[in-house]
Amino acid sequence: EQPWAYPNLCASQRVQQSPAPSISNSEGDILFLLDSSGSVSYYEFSKVKEFMWDLVRPFTFGPNDVQTSIIHISTTPTMEFPFDRYLSRGTVQQAIRDTRQLMGDTNTGKALSFAKEKLFSNDAGARPDVPKVLVWVTDGFSSDDISEPMQLLKDMGVTVFIVSTGRGNYLELSAAASQPPEKHLHFVDVDDLPIITKELRDAMLANRLRVVDITSSSFRLTWPQLLSQETGYYTLQYAPTDDLAAKRTTQVSGAHTSLTLSNLAPETTYEVALVPESNIHYFPPQTIRVTTLAGKVSALPGASWYHELHAHSYLFMLLSEEISPAQILISDSRPHSFQVSWAPTPDSVTSYQVLYGPLRGNSAQLLEVDGTHNSTVVENLAPNTTYLVTVTAIYSSGMEKSLSAKACTQEGERAALR
Repeated sequence: EQPWAYPNLCASQRVQQSPAPSISNSEGDILFLLDSSGSVSYYEFSKVKEFMWDLVRPFTFGPNDVQTSIIHISTTPTMEFPFDRYLSRGTVQQAIRDTRQLMGDTNTGKALSFAKEKLFSNDAGARPDVPKVLVWVTDGFSSDDISEPMQLLKDMGVTVFIVSTGRGNYLELSAAASQPPEKHLHFVDVDDLPIITKELRDAMLANRLRVVDITSSSFRLTWPQLLSQETGYYTLQYAPTDDLAAKRTTQVSGAHTSLTLSNLAPETTYEVALVPESNIHYFPPQTIRVTTLAGKVSALPGASWYHELHAHSYLFMLLSEEISPAQILISDSRPHSFQVSWAPTPDSVTSYQVLYGPLRGNSAQLLEVDGTHNSTVVENLAPNTTYLVTVTAIYSSGMEKSLSAKACTQEGERAALR
């Protein structure tokens, strides 16, 4: 009995391609897992190579931008070239054109295990702390098991996109791709690969840290929902590129997917890093460079009182806005308890929720705290354990804003030996 095959989702139509705009300010290692076995015809292989180049053509290549490589699926997996060999559009294009089919068996599982080594190998030109993307182009057939090596890749933070040009097993491929499958899995005839190129590229970029709403003193960061309030939190670090020692750090709960950074200098380039702190999976940090717009500053008489008034106005804005707690303090840590305090405490907050649970675990408990208080004691904890604590401000409007922090209990007293 044949496994259920998902039908071709794309009609056999041709698209007229227009030049894709250049994409800069993106960083990552993109690895193509290319079916180079004897089950693929020469025509199909050449079409897939065209698709690969069209997919990455708009990216800026370089040691601080995008790097790419190819691993052949064959009897024995082979790396076509290391990530850091070709660092310009012209050389990447020529390298893809020069790629030759190896033939042999379709040992995809073996190639995935090989990919896991190369995606994190300095010898292969891979970088340790950049997003990792795997694009597997397949005719839907594999001679060996793919489930275990693919899961290991995803557990290491690799985003997996699958393009099936045959009638592959939908259930197997949807389990292999990153979730949700509707964004990471495509079924398409080899002649219709251009139809999905932009959609796939956009999905690759959607997994990145991005910046919007840039002004002379602020910008807003957005990122995909990698975590939840229960599974971790994000640490954001930012500093001017010419003064990295002036780095500032802030944390937001795993429920957040955006944050506005304000009080920035005009016409200044900032290095920004988003670090997902997950208690389930590893997610590599994401970085981006942002330059604020030019600002106009007018000289005012009595500038000192003006700036003092501006500072008081800004403080009032902070207290009246619906903001998350800006700081969490863990104190009086004991083997079975610790105190949690937070600030600021806007008047429009009706209550606080303190969610806490072991960092390595799925259990969590909730404390309700009156909106007039800014601290509570968390009790009945395990000794020598790291906890994730999330404080959520609940406003009278119904809006909720959160911030997370880690807390550690002290070691318990050792039982007396008899």
